[in-house]
Amino acid sequence: MRNLLNFLARYNNLILFILLEGIAVYLIVTGNNYHNSRFVKGVRGITLAAEREITDAKNYLHLKKINSGLAAENTALRNRIERLIKRDTVLFFSVEDTVQHQQYDYTSAELTNNYVNRQKNFFTLDKGRKQGIGPGMAVISPDGVAGMIVGSSENYSVAMSLINIDFRLSSRIRPGGYFGSLSWDGRDYRYAVLNEIPQHVSITVGDTVETTSYSAIFPGGIMVGVISEYEKSGSDFYNIRVRLSTNFRNLSHVSIITNLNKDEQLKLENLNQ
Repeated sequence: MRNLLNFLARYNNLILFILLEGIAVYLIVTGNNYHNSRFVKGVRGITLAAEREITDAKNYLHLKKINSGLAAENTALRNRIERLIKRDTVLFFSVEDTVQHQQYDYTSAELTNNYVNRQKNFFTLDKGRKQGIGPGMAVISPDGVAGMIVGSSENYSVAMSLINIDFRLSSRIRPGGYFGSLSWDGRDYRYAVLNEIPQHVSITVGDTVETTSYSAIFPGGIMVGVISEYEKSGSDFYNIRVRLSTNFRNLSHVSIITNLNKDEQLKLENLNQ
C-alpha cells in the first residue's frame, strides 16, 4: 500500500494530465459528429489490423498440420492413380482385389532430421518397419526425387539423400529418352551431374531429366531436374549439369514408394545373369 501511495505521489501530475486528456478526448468525440466518425474509423482500422495479425499468426502455427494433411492427401491420390492406371491396362481384373494390379504403393512420411552440408548426406523419417518401410524403397518429395531408404527400425527409417556422393540414379532426358547415370559431385546441393549421354544426342538447356524404371526402385517418369548447362568432353559423352527439382534445405514431407513387384523382377534378372 505504501508503494502505491509513493507511486501516486511521485507521478500525480502525469496521472492527472492523462486523466484530463482522456476526458477532453471523450467530450470532443461524443459532442462532435465529425470527430466521432473519425474516432470510430480509427478504432475499427486498428482492430482489423490486430485481427489480421492474429489470424496470420494462427495460420503460421498450423502450417505443420496443414503440410502433413497435404502430404497424406498426395499419397492417397498417388495410390489411387496407380490403381486406376493399372486397371486401364488389363483386360480382366477382380473388383474386390484393389492391389492385384498395383505395382507401386505410396506412404507419406515426415523428416525428423536432415543433413545437406556433408559429402555423404542422409535424412531420417518418422516411419519404420511397423509401417512396412524397409531398405531399398524410393523416397520422393512433392517436387521430385529425394533419396532411397537404406535402414529402418521399428518406427524410423534412414534414407540416403540424392545429394550423397555414393548415390547413383538411372535417369533419362525427356523428350529424347536417352538415359544415363546421375550422381552428385559433392559441391552444390542444388546441382547433380548426368553421365553417359552420347554426344550425338541433341540436347538443350532446360530439357527435363526424369527417372527410368530400370532400377526396380523408382517408377519411371519421376522428376529429377532440368539441364542447366552442358559441354562436350574429350570422350564420347557430354558433361551435363542438372539443376535438381527438390530443394533439400526445406525438405519436410516426402512419399516412400514400394515396388510390389520388386522381388519378382530381381529374382528373374538374377537368374539371367
